[in-house]
Amino acid sequence: MTDTRRVHAVRGELIHFTADPADAGDAALVHLPDGVMLIVDGLISECGPAEAMLAKLPADARITDYRGKLILPGFVDTHIHYAQTDIIASYGEQLLAWLEKYTFPTEARFSDPEHAGEVADFFCDELLRNGTTTALAFATVHPASVDALFEAARQRSMRMIAGKVLMDRNCPDYLADTADTGYADSKALIEKWHGCDRLLYAVTPRFAPTSTREQMALAGRLFAEHPGVYLQSHVAENRGEVAWVAELYPEARSYLDVYERYGHLGERSVYAHCIWLDETDRERMASTGSAMSFCPTSNLFLGSGLFDLDRAHALGVRVGIGTDVGGGTSFSMLQTLNEAYKVLQLNGQRLSAERAFYLATLGGARSLYLDDRIGNFAPGKEADFVVIDPAATPLFARRMAATTSLSERLFVLMMLGDDRCVAATHVLGECAFEAGTT
Repeated sequence: MTDTRRVHAVRGELIHFTADPADAGDAALVHLPDGVMLIVDGLISECGPAEAMLAKLPADARITDYRGKLILPGFVDTHIHYAQTDIIASYGEQLLAWLEKYTFPTEARFSDPEHAGEVADFFCDELLRNGTTTALAFATVHPASVDALFEAARQRSMRMIAGKVLMDRNCPDYLADTADTGYADSKALIEKWHGCDRLLYAVTPRFAPTSTREQMALAGRLFAEHPGVYLQSHVAENRGEVAWVAELYPEARSYLDVYERYGHLGERSVYAHCIWLDETDRERMASTGSAMSFCPTSNLFLGSGLFDLDRAHALGVRVGIGTDVGGGTSFSMLQTLNEAYKVLQLNGQRLSAERAFYLATLGGARSLYLDDRIGNFAPGKEADFVVIDPAATPLFARRMAATTSLSERLFVLMMLGDDRCVAATHVLGECAFEAGTT
């Protein structure tokens, strides 16, 4: 047996996915009603039924007992703005007016490293409080904002992907960089942070309207020059935005084509929203390995439109879930899945509970090309997981007591659940958040 000082056994009801339920059906889900996960040096060694696993443990092995609670892989948020934490739930605008009225003034404050650090600490703690252990996040144009977020994530051993926003036109002067300074600052940040502990860098043009052709070209160059980095942006969120891009880039076939012309599509490129795309756009995302981040709460809050999950799946596009705070209205992946179900209902589509939790875990990991490291409880994966209390509130407990299947329990969890249901969040096997503690 492995050195007992390094072994951590976690007991509870284990639930995870090995495939997309839309493809593999019931076989995609692994359910151990009373299971044990063995963790060695932060990595999953083995999972199995408690009776068999406990018999193999030395008497002095460390055991964390979560019986009566559900244990799922840590949630993966594929699109979120940490600098917009303080404008969540701001009234009354659609996308372009939202940027002018709320986003730009708020992001200006991140030139102050102390302010950036305070928000980054709160942001990372809030993710963990909601069971999210991996995120792809926007910072601001200020390099100090990236430093602050990566340092906060590193202190908590979180897997964080982030980058400095590139923005050299159609924005306030106080937030504008230049093509050259954006390139130089991003390159320096890549060299400083990419691959440091669990941190990864994302080249981050805000969206095509706020970058000149020169900046778009240099963003593509950064993406090509640094194998393993990510590229994140927004595409086709709002019809007014799509029309604006057509005016700014008349040579492009479509909004997505602007990005492709500058080398922004490919593995590890992730685009938020992807609502107003045509068939050619979706096919190009599939063939290049680019991913979509489905952001239901912000799409509803900003009145942007309805995501087409069925078409993305039919074409083989990678899809993850994004909370998109602060246009999104909750850090909770459970609440975000709640809204995803409703978006798809409005679009004439169905979202099963199993498919929803796949998208929030292994699906998100696949969209980030991290499924070899996170997303389920396969041996060798990083031991990030969330512990759910099925009796967290009186209504939740009462409704759970009336369920007759795991599928129904998961559906109740995604419809009634929120941060109150998160009993604990573990990162690399160690408890990073526990309800009732500060």
